[in-house]
Amino acid sequence: MTVPPDALRRTGGVPIKSIVFEREVIAARVREMGQEITAAFPDGDLLLLGLLKGSFVFMADLARAIERPLQVDFMVASSYGKGTTSSGNVRLLYDPATDLAGKHVLVVEDIIDTGRTLQRLLSLLAARQPASLGVCALLDKKIAAPIPEVRFVGFDCPPAFIVGYGLDHAENYRHLPFVAELG
Repeated sequence: MTVPPDALRRTGGVPIKSIVFEREVIAARVREMGQEITAAFPDGDLLLLGLLKGSFVFMADLARAIERPLQVDFMVASSYGKGTTSSGNVRLLYDPATDLAGKHVLVVEDIIDTGRTLQRLLSLLAARQPASLGVCALLDKKIAAPIPEVRFVGFDCPPAFIVGYGLDHAENYRHLPFVAELG
């Protein structure tokens, strides 16, 4: 896709190689996912459990697109640090305060990459006896072994390092309204 003139300004001068998903395409898919989730969970307590920091933009839009009562909480796990590849060392930095027992828990993730962080967190959450446990990810690179709990995916993602719409590189670029590959 063509890189708009303001993209260079928005990244502080760091070139964007390409825009992978435009703002409007993301918004339309998030609305569709909200409808899918609304239909999949017609009753019971629904908890959206966002993985910070990357999921915060997606989760805010998704929560507004789901047309039923829900609760929101967050977890913080880290496996990247300042690099562009996962270190494989997953650290849980913040554990949710919400009681998960008997609730439909939907983990909201920005991107499924290696799947290591997600698999570790799902094991931890399953032990807390939710009524159901699923994953909703904006992006899936399709390089991880299949994870049965992944129920909703916005887009298949190319194997590039991408930023924007909550995704970062060393805490930068989360503010971009689109998903882009850095140049």
